[in-house]
Amino acid sequence: MSFHGNIQVELETGERREIPIPRDSRSLADVLAAHGLPLNTRCGQRGLCLGCEIELCQGTLTLEGGVVAAPASVQACRARCRGPVTIRIPGRSRIEHRPQVGDTFEILIPYAHQPLFKPIPDRDTAFAVDVGTTTVVVLLVDLNTGQALSRAGAFNEQIRFGDNVVTRIDAARKPENLGAMQSAIVKETIEPLLLRACERAGRPLSRIAGGAVAGNTTMLHLLIGEDPTPLGIAPFTPRFLKARLVLARDIKLAATGLGPETPLQLLPGIAAYIGADIAAGILASGMAFDPSPSLLVDFGTNGEIVLQRNGQLSACATAAGPAFEGCGLRCGTRAREGAVSDLRLAFDPFQLEAETIGKSTLSRANGLCGSAYVDFLAAARRGGLLGENGRFVSSVWENLPAQNRLTDEMGKALRLVERNGAGGLCVGEVDVALLLQAKAAIGAGIEILLETAGIRATDVGRVYLAGGFGMHLNIAHAIAIGLLPGFKEEQVRVVGNTSLAGAMLALVDRTMLDEMENLRRQVEVIELNLADDFSDRYMEHLTLP
Repeated sequence: MSFHGNIQVELETGERREIPIPRDSRSLADVLAAHGLPLNTRCGQRGLCLGCEIELCQGTLTLEGGVVAAPASVQACRARCRGPVTIRIPGRSRIEHRPQVGDTFEILIPYAHQPLFKPIPDRDTAFAVDVGTTTVVVLLVDLNTGQALSRAGAFNEQIRFGDNVVTRIDAARKPENLGAMQSAIVKETIEPLLLRACERAGRPLSRIAGGAVAGNTTMLHLLIGEDPTPLGIAPFTPRFLKARLVLARDIKLAATGLGPETPLQLLPGIAAYIGADIAAGILASGMAFDPSPSLLVDFGTNGEIVLQRNGQLSACATAAGPAFEGCGLRCGTRAREGAVSDLRLAFDPFQLEAETIGKSTLSRANGLCGSAYVDFLAAARRGGLLGENGRFVSSVWENLPAQNRLTDEMGKALRLVERNGAGGLCVGEVDVALLLQAKAAIGAGIEILLETAGIRATDVGRVYLAGGFGMHLNIAHAIAIGLLPGFKEEQVRVVGNTSLAGAMLALVDRTMLDEMENLRRQVEVIELNLADDFSDRYMEHLTLP
């Protein structure tokens, strides 16, 4: 077997690189990552998504099922290179270091100034952390004033082990991966973010008195090196849920200037799939104290939902999957610079307008993020392109301009931008099917909680939308497609990163930690897989209203 020549890499920016072909059997995804071009191996390199798809322009690549010759689209995690090739990496397939991180929030409850860590002259600063599955945010706080000083955010470097908690739990079954994932979040993510936040605030690490950390249950397990594998099998038993205090040295957080005895307070969680991030959101949103029924919805891979009625709290987690983060979708991408975030369509006559994050032109867009897909579903249904079942309506499809119609082995697709050799930027029927599954999981989960409490959507005084996805979402479109079934726009309030808000609250007012502990014990967890009519509700929501 010969291993000679080079891999010629073309990037979407026009940049070209040359990489030597390795003399081992590493996947093409691993080879590219080793040379500074990490891809979105969102499923943990199991070939279950299109996150690492590249375009083979010249030469051949070896897959398990045989050899693929150019031109072709290939999953880099499944391909091996044995001879000279030329490949093109679409922007959506790369892990960029400029994610659109949700670091803004509202705190909707009053709080006192009673710092969790008592400030002294040389240690008067603390930090709050939201450890998300996709992104991580560090917020620096002045303990004397209670004011936020700076913030920094980036992708969670655990992404290379998979894009959701299930793939990371599976990865942790290999002992060597558990340590590697802890290092990825502590050394490769939190540590540089803390340094960046301190630099922006003009404060040395030596002034850090402590930190408060929120995140889902799996992320907090991985942060402290605790085995998360019991979370992956019934009865899904966490090794801990209560608030836990650890030291910097315990988790190997050893940034220069930070004392090894620096305390880090982990916020309390609720259940295996309803974590400390949601407990923080219940408090920060103030929903627990609303006089009328209220709902907290955190759109994400697990789609956590909390209902408050007469002071009683119930919650569920629904496996929405990562479709709203672009995973598995033909041209899907996470919210990042260059991604289409706002899509406006009309069909009689056909009109198309789009906005991207960072305001680049549509012709240079690197993919579509979740909010744009919601826009597409709403506009295409309203304009008649999509039927109730999510399939393209032939009579409307045939009237589209020729350059906007694409038909291939994946069925019909609406082409937004035409590009040479790759089908362009498009949305197809396969994408719609995956989006409807994610939408159905959220919609059915909301309805089950409401029915269990004996109320309807119209009885809810306020719907709090938490998380980064909600920040970009067109609320009217979300309601129109049934993602927020039965609600009206005036009921919805976007509150941002309530997980980070709760961590800041704990830093500034230490009584909030006890408040979160009290609230989490009050939550009744509804297991949707045990609900009699969840499957029926899910099937009903697989259609477009």
